[in-house]
Amino acid sequence: MAKIVIDGVSYEVNPDNNLLQECLSQGLDLPYFCWHPCMGSVGACRQCAVKQYRDEEDKDGILVMACMTPASDGTIISIEDDGAKSFRSSVIESLMISHPHDCPVCEEGGECHLQDMTLMSGHNYRRYDKKKVTHLNQYLGPFINHEMNRCITCYRCVRYYDDYAGGTDLSAQAAHHHTYFGRHEDGVLESEFSGNLVEVCPTGVFTDKSFSENYTRKWDLQVAPSVCTGCAVGCNTTPGERYGSLRRIVNRYNSEVNGYFLCDRGRFGFDYVNNDDRLKEAVKQIDGNAEVQSKEQIRGVLTEISNGATIGVGSPRASNEANFALRCFVGDENFYSGMSDSEHELSQLVLGLNRDPSFQSPSVREIEKADAVIILGEDVTNVAPRIALALRQSVRNKSLDLAKDCNIPAWQDAAVRELAQHERSPLCVLSSYVSRLDDIASDSLIDSSANLANIAYAIANKIVNSAPAAADVAAEYNDVIDRVAQQLSAAKNPLVIAGTSSDNADLIKAAANIARALAKENGTNLCLLVPEVNSLGVSLLSGTKNNLSSAFERIQNGSVSSAIIVENDLSRRASHNEVDSVLDKLSNLIVIDQLGNATTAKANYLLPSTAFSEHEATFVNYEGRAQLSFQVHRNQSNAQSA
Repeated sequence: MAKIVIDGVSYEVNPDNNLLQECLSQGLDLPYFCWHPCMGSVGACRQCAVKQYRDEEDKDGILVMACMTPASDGTIISIEDDGAKSFRSSVIESLMISHPHDCPVCEEGGECHLQDMTLMSGHNYRRYDKKKVTHLNQYLGPFINHEMNRCITCYRCVRYYDDYAGGTDLSAQAAHHHTYFGRHEDGVLESEFSGNLVEVCPTGVFTDKSFSENYTRKWDLQVAPSVCTGCAVGCNTTPGERYGSLRRIVNRYNSEVNGYFLCDRGRFGFDYVNNDDRLKEAVKQIDGNAEVQSKEQIRGVLTEISNGATIGVGSPRASNEANFALRCFVGDENFYSGMSDSEHELSQLVLGLNRDPSFQSPSVREIEKADAVIILGEDVTNVAPRIALALRQSVRNKSLDLAKDCNIPAWQDAAVRELAQHERSPLCVLSSYVSRLDDIASDSLIDSSANLANIAYAIANKIVNSAPAAADVAAEYNDVIDRVAQQLSAAKNPLVIAGTSSDNADLIKAAANIARALAKENGTNLCLLVPEVNSLGVSLLSGTKNNLSSAFERIQNGSVSSAIIVENDLSRRASHNEVDSVLDKLSNLIVIDQLGNATTAKANYLLPSTAFSEHEATFVNYEGRAQLSFQVHRNQSNAQSA
């Protein structure tokens, strides 16, 4: 720790950080725009000026930018110095010269960083009465509004979009007072993480278009802590509801999971909750006609089938509580995971490896710290987008090491990038097709899953001779095998990624072999991805033998006559013909879901269920982390939660 003095008060701070970060950590008010905890400092906005003194005898001092100054031991600064305050007031006035007076109609109103910093700086009167610089706005797709006239040129948007998220279609154009942040032409933003521009931008240049179309002020939203159900990462979110409809989802900071950012699927993929076709009443379906049922009638049906001849089919998209309630009703031996046979088998394999003390299932934050990564057969950007964003940060670890050797602090973002140029930590992608991470990969191999598994076995055997040998591997891959094995062996924090989407158990086993060969003291980082929000949760509840085929077999041989299916369209888990022939043999089929699908169409009794924002529930993410999602709002129909 270092000791610094701020306005005559001594503080203990982290010398690895800059003065701005440490001032904010101490609860001191110091305005800023361009700095961001995940993106470091570039000193673009000049808003965080403070007076720094050489020693206690120095009465004059010099103005420095707090975000560009290290929090070194013995530093003496003043935030309240009149010269520093006057400078900050002048800077905010110049930034606001062309800013429109549209706060009452701006979507950012109520949570605008610019509003907060303007008030903090004491700028409340505009003296400039000349013509303002104005810009034309662009169409950036269905999710992002563009209002360029509100820009204060902090560069956060392009630093996030280009440098952090790896985008290529947003840039800073022109110069001086005419700097323009946009695309080369109108069009949909291509990055899977473009929605974060809404939260990264400190003004209202980039706003949530879907929220604007059904807008309400932020203070009128009913919110609660929640968990994203878009994939198995389990990002923490804050949904907002108004007048019975879910209006938006924003990021909720969790240092170990999602940090400050979400993918677009998690941010914008919630509108099914507001769908007019949501199931609203419990009904009995007879020959295509639906007859509304009372609670007493449904209870009677459930009592009638609670005789042991009923099976329950759970779902990896349903909560632990919903799956557990179903298992309690039908009995442990009659509960099935609801996943396809291959997915069930692979998920059980993943569970077994996660229990192995030789491996550590890393959090998103730990993935960012990996200095050598190999991906086996997974399209991470589609399966777990937030992990793909973390991998884009992991390849920068080599540049951070280079900066450390040159005594450049990690928060000096521009200097670190200038030093590193195109130097990256190794990332090897073994895939059956082109992936979105190929642009940062040091090696990218495209082949069949079987051949990729053999290559992975060969890498493990190259690291440790005692690892199982691979089958015949083409000689053309020998150089890659040698190089990747050497990179992983030399790494301090190697990471191996595989998962179930490849539908190949050998790839998962080969990943485990590589991780085991690396044999780190606290367990090698082995990240095994599963496809849905609660794939591991339902796998824990169902056990190894209760797969979908065994459920179908029991129905076909007549040992069960009734079934309850919770939030699961079985036509996505097995062939349509097989599902139809099996379900037709049931005398009673009860389906509980939110929207109609091929399985609900076959139900004798159809019961509505609540969505993620309408109930309190827990989900288990890919690393085995159980997280609680709170109820945001009431369901407006007769849907029931578990």
